Amino acid sequence: MNIAALEPTIVWEHFQTLCDIPRPSKHEAALRDYLKGWAELRGLETVVDAAGNLIVRKAATPGMEDRVGVVLQGHLDMVCQANTGTVHDFFNDPIRPLLKDGWLIAENTTLGADNGIGVALGLAVLASDDIAHGPLEVLMTLDEEAGMGGALGLEPGLLQGRMLINIDTEEWGEFYMGCAGGIDVNARRSYQPQPLPADFEVRQLTVAGLVGGHSGADIHLGRGNANKVLIRLLRELEAVTDLRVASFNGGTARNALAREAFAVVAYPAADGDKLAAYLDAFQALMRFELAGVDEGVSVAANLARAGEVLAPADQQAIFSALHAAPHGVKRMSQRVAGVVETSNNLG
Repeated sequence: MNIAALEPTIVWEHFQTLCDIPRPSKHEAALRDYLKGWAELRGLETVVDAAGNLIVRKAATPGMEDRVGVVLQGHLDMVCQANTGTVHDFFNDPIRPLLKDGWLIAENTTLGADNGIGVALGLAVLASDDIAHGPLEVLMTLDEEAGMGGALGLEPGLLQGRMLINIDTEEWGEFYMGCAGGIDVNARRSYQPQPLPADFEVRQLTVAGLVGGHSGADIHLGRGNANKVLIRLLRELEAVTDLRVASFNGGTARNALAREAFAVVAYPAADGDKLAAYLDAFQALMRFELAGVDEGVSVAANLARAGEVLAPADQQAIFSALHAAPHGVKRMSQRVAGVVETSNNLG
């Protein structure tokens, strides 16, 4: 749809541009260069710093030259996540927005409103002729979703404004005084696979149907994490049958709550009926535990192939660690009611 038909038009025209030009983290150069050219055509001053961030400056409107300079800041990159079975190349394909039930969404992919709508608001102020303002800068940073590279690399003293408003926000009409930080933990373990035992059946176990969300904004809502659900299922099945894991794959981004997870497993063929009954019971249990937040969770088993599986000792070590890995809210702020202070996402 042509979202530029929405109001206010000036904002949605710019959001359409952000949908049209792919912008995964660390691959925002095409969008940045386009916006740099757009600003220069309008006589606005532009700066690209050593980290690749774009700054656009606009002089104060007449009579407001003595006001304190303000910086509006948003980030150009977006979380790129698509449902399984959806063919979408985030490096080349545009985002296709859809107006549905009063909400603008992108079916089967992320929309990129984080932080596309913030950037669009900043561009709208730059383009407007009827918004009174003092000296203005719009700072568009890179790599926010994959490590805050743009913000961390911003050159000291480059900004001229004294006040900065971060328009990467969660609640309309609210201002946040403070900051947040994060750490990525990547763990590796080598292992030696073993041949698939004789008389074993192979299935792909799938956990799907979860709502997902952003690990920062939605971690406190009690939604399920497909990785944690499937890891729990594997550990329980180890007590039901001689379960052997061939592969595990879940989640698509470190800062997204995993909506889907997949494991190729093998087990004695004689235990097929027992395993099928356990999966039905486990699905019912998950829908009960996640009632009100993720009632659409599903658990399925389909025929698959595997030539090798993990050795029992390796399987025990890897999935014990994953099962023990914390997920969710660790601590709520004792100073600001309702604010998460510390959390973890197994992405």
